[in-house]
Amino acid sequence: MAAGSGSRYGKLKQFDELGPKAEFLLEFSIYDAINNGFNHIVLVTKKENKDFLNNYLINKIPNNIKVDVVVQDINDLPKDTKLKHKRIKPWGTAHAVWSARNVIKSSFVIINADDYYGKEAFEQAANYMKSINYDKSYGLVTYKLGKTLSDFGTVSRGICQVENNKLISIKEHIKIYENKTRIIDEDSGNILEHNDDVSMNFWICNTDIFDYIENYFKKFLQQESNLEKNEIYLPFVAQEMMNEGLISINAIKSDSDWFGVTYFEDKDNAVKSLQSYTSSNKYPSPLWN
Repeated sequence: MAAGSGSRYGKLKQFDELGPKAEFLLEFSIYDAINNGFNHIVLVTKKENKDFLNNYLINKIPNNIKVDVVVQDINDLPKDTKLKHKRIKPWGTAHAVWSARNVIKSSFVIINADDYYGKEAFEQAANYMKSINYDKSYGLVTYKLGKTLSDFGTVSRGICQVENNKLISIKEHIKIYENKTRIIDEDSGNILEHNDDVSMNFWICNTDIFDYIENYFKKFLQQESNLEKNEIYLPFVAQEMMNEGLISINAIKSDSDWFGVTYFEDKDNAVKSLQSYTSSNKYPSPLWN
């Protein structure tokens, strides 16, 4: 998913040149995915970025890898649905995934373009996908909360309740920060733990989710209060599918490195980390030959 606006970062962070050879962060995820057997890359972005991304990637990604760049369009609505309100804000992460329904024909993973997930996490996801029956089994790669915070401001995180490696629920906390002694959600006042499992939007799904999102979206649009600014979020869709017994979701706990660029000040850490991985031969430089 590469359709965000980067409001806290101050620019389009998906396309900031963070790698040693000016690579985007999303290129490292694409590289890790390809090296773990994934052969179709789909980027969901804004209309104004589509041609740029196509042109940027065409000479980088190996020829045997299929690449689609699709647009998350506010006017892409369920069939026979009309919107009377003028809408500017995108419809959210679940809608971003639904935007790719016409090009994805098999099980798939979902990630954010502005996060680094680590090559080990892609290996874990690939191994899980080889081992399961996709009728009802989804997956979520989780990380430890304490490893996903920013030194420069609050972050939003979905705190996962996990039992016997099964996801039970996700509760969104929208203003998490760490002081000297504890981790707090400023919005709710909840005290959180360093080792709490969190979702970083690394999902493993099958194509059934597209039909479910469409029906979920239809119900969402029937509520007048949703039409101006509210969004449909992927964790909410997944939670409802679990509640209805349609799927179970395995929590795949990863100890892989994770970092993001929520704030512009996070950039230095990202640049240093990618340089370190390259210097230690974790990645080649340049990334693509």
